[in-house]
Amino acid sequence: MKDIHVKDFKIDSKISIKDLETKVNVSASDKKIEKELEKIRVKLGDLQNTMYAHGKYSVLVCFQGMDTAGKDSLIREVFKDFNVRGIDCHSFKSPTELELKHDYLWRHYTRLPARGKFGIFNRTHYENVLVTRVHPEYILGENIPTVNEVSDVNEDFWNKRFEEIINFEKHISASGTIIFKFFLNLSKDEQRDRLIRRLDKKNKNWKFSPDDLKERALWDEYQVCYEDAINRTSKPEAPWYNIPADDKPVARLIVAKIIYDTLKKYKDIKEPELDQETHSNIKLYKTQLENE
Repeated sequence: MKDIHVKDFKIDSKISIKDLETKVNVSASDKKIEKELEKIRVKLGDLQNTMYAHGKYSVLVCFQGMDTAGKDSLIREVFKDFNVRGIDCHSFKSPTELELKHDYLWRHYTRLPARGKFGIFNRTHYENVLVTRVHPEYILGENIPTVNEVSDVNEDFWNKRFEEIINFEKHISASGTIIFKFFLNLSKDEQRDRLIRRLDKKNKNWKFSPDDLKERALWDEYQVCYEDAINRTSKPEAPWYNIPADDKPVARLIVAKIIYDTLKKYKDIKEPELDQETHSNIKLYKTQLENE
């Protein structure tokens, strides 16, 4: 199997989405890929337990991608060996009435993982510079005092919003949150095929909405917005990774490998040691229990 290296997917310079891969050949069968994923996710599960006990870092894993990019199944397959107490997953849909009464980052702040935990964002705070940029009329629903009509949602508005997002990520990173941002890069042809499969399979029909086709018609606009967002916000403390998403098993393996290889570099993450008195009396405590 071809080795997977973090550096091959990390975005640390300006990119053009059309030049990024949507499929990569790792020279292995699906069965072998799944076996490799199983090995890595067990290691991730063990590492998560250690991080939970250590209690000083949290991990935020963000997934963005066009409809049908495979976010749900990827989350299921990569994190299935995690202890449920150490992981929280949130899927961000259209803002609720309550959420719209707060600033746009509020609902994301309230879902951030506590120290020792992993937080998974299925769609993220980047919806606020992706969907809303393609549909600027959505911003009017936020009732921002300085925005009274769509023309107020101008370039200055977006520059400020990007700056706020960068500062948000800087702040949580400085507080001990390790951030991963994965762009599940799906080709337009593959999206068409997956939408057709949703229509062909009765048990998948519920996933389809006519709105999917309306959004698909805006594919080019979304690609421009994704490219700009990635180029503006891929920073050392919160890097973006391009994940070729046309092949689901490979995409899952790449994500798992990136998370594990990055986290294992944190040499200070370890289980806490017992205090000297407790450690010195382990045999005594064991004897007491055995003699009950």
